[in-house]
Amino acid sequence: MTSSFSNLSLAEPLARAVAEMGYESMTPIQAQAIPVVLTGQDVMGAAQTGTGKTAAFSLPLLQRLLKHENSSTSPARHPVRALVLLPTRELADQVAQQIALYAKYTKLRSTVVFGGMDMKPQTLELKKGVEVLVATPGRLLDHIEAKNAVLNQVEYVVLDEADRMLDIGFLPDLQRILSYLPKQRTTLLFSATFSPEIKRLASSYLQNPITIEVARPNETASTVEQRFYSANDDDKRRAIHQVLKTRGIKQAFIFVNSKLGCARLARSLEREGLKTAALHGDKSQDERLKALEAFKKGEVDLLVCTDVAARGLDIKDVPAVFNFDVPFNAEDYVHRIGRTGRAGASGLAVTLVSGSDARLVADIEKLIKKKIELEAVEYDEDQPRGRINDGRRAWREAGETGDGRDALGAAPRRERERDYRGGREGREPRDQHRGFRPAPVSRDPFFEKPYEPSSAEAAPAWEAAAKSPTRSGISANIKPKRKVAALFKAVQPETSTQ
Repeated sequence: MTSSFSNLSLAEPLARAVAEMGYESMTPIQAQAIPVVLTGQDVMGAAQTGTGKTAAFSLPLLQRLLKHENSSTSPARHPVRALVLLPTRELADQVAQQIALYAKYTKLRSTVVFGGMDMKPQTLELKKGVEVLVATPGRLLDHIEAKNAVLNQVEYVVLDEADRMLDIGFLPDLQRILSYLPKQRTTLLFSATFSPEIKRLASSYLQNPITIEVARPNETASTVEQRFYSANDDDKRRAIHQVLKTRGIKQAFIFVNSKLGCARLARSLEREGLKTAALHGDKSQDERLKALEAFKKGEVDLLVCTDVAARGLDIKDVPAVFNFDVPFNAEDYVHRIGRTGRAGASGLAVTLVSGSDARLVADIEKLIKKKIELEAVEYDEDQPRGRINDGRRAWREAGETGDGRDALGAAPRRERERDYRGGREGREPRDQHRGFRPAPVSRDPFFEKPYEPSSAEAAPAWEAAAKSPTRSGISANIKPKRKVAALFKAVQPETSTQ
């Protein structure tokens, strides 16, 4: 089987584009998948993340669609012929850019639709007509319901990162979308893992698929050095600083498990002098794309993100990945560390493990079938210690003055601890030793006056009210009815004259 792009029987426009992009040797998934897809057979493909799956399905699809290319301006001459579905907006945008580069010398049209953006520009592109449509499931259904996308002439459908789409609950959407497609079509399913759910999906929608596995499922790339460091939650930022300094790392992904934790960590690292951007689901799509672009250009050193960035993002030459939080799902560990060591380059994956992560680490160990050894981080003396929160950083970093007190007037630590245990008397409260002085208590002269009883002759107010004259037959506690002017004169009933 050929391993060079120059030996493939690609059409001249595609071969020229591939040569301009610098493609020479094919990756294993490309070498096995491209010849099969060119024959029009269904495919189930599994490979390590970052091994070139996009080219593996895009190039043969474009080759087979060349028979439909035309220069007509009529949208009817450009119906959707190939549909590519992906789980995340960033991945959809990335794949669409790659397909556009492959097809730049052809007359085939392509576009991408995903959520978080205004539908109007997407609708205009769809109305012009496109042969290749890249989409996320939710936004595609929006366009289908709005009659902007008609899929009755689709010949090829690609389910990329299918396991991730199932993980985040896209199965009902996928089933609805596939129901709009013709029965006679070629279906390509690519996934990092072949779970039982993926196999059931394939048996439902693929016809006699060719299975291509170029690596053991859930295997991590051999080019990635994996390190697991023991660090409690308060020491994790310090550990990141130490590893960055020791290894001389200039750029890295940092993965966390929650959107709130992502935002907080990014702010903390930014305050500590590192150029940092956050990428998570609560960010607008424009903010997410800007953060990615800044990271690609080197304007940002650290990209703190949730698992929204763990799949498929192809950013070259990222030297390291940090797992600030151990992932809840062991398979996400494989995808996270796949952001480094791409295309044969070497990379470093650092996972920071706290005492509560033992079960999660055991799941990763079982998945990758490797023994995990926890290491201790060797900190430099100038690295700040853990348990430093932002509100109290100043007094810990200010140092002590000549008389043993720190720069904020607090006593030495051993004296503070002794005072806290009750060993000395006459000192100020413990909080004052930490630089927090209680606000002065305001005094009101009214509350300082001694109690003076009122005159005996004065009757209590409730007694005076009780002695007030009352109307006969009505209790004093019942309020009288208010008189309201009538709007209409009462009509007197007519008397019969009979």
